[in-house]
Amino acid sequence: MLIIAVRFAVKAEFLEKFKARMAQQARDSLEREAECHRFDIASDPGDPHRIFLYEIYSDAAAFDAHLASAHFKSFNAETEGWISSKAVERWIGPWPP
Repeated sequence: MLIIAVRFAVKAEFLEKFKARMAQQARDSLEREAECHRFDIASDPGDPHRIFLYEIYSDAAAFDAHLASAHFKSFNAETEGWISSKAVERWIGPWPP
């Protein structure tokens, strides 16, 4: 399984719009992508502008399909100006297999 961890810093004026749009993106990914097994969203209790995603895909090809999907492309284009930073990490797991 491929685990994707994403950390966003969201601009203050876009936080509520980002949260709503991110919730929709999570629903779309889980409903439309059979190879997307988990899509969790969390926020930093000390700084609500820091958003963390935890996603699980069957493999790298499934994540590549996610990145190529119309719903991801729409989300990415719409929210690009709303964030001040974004970091994406790829992990293999969970352990033990």
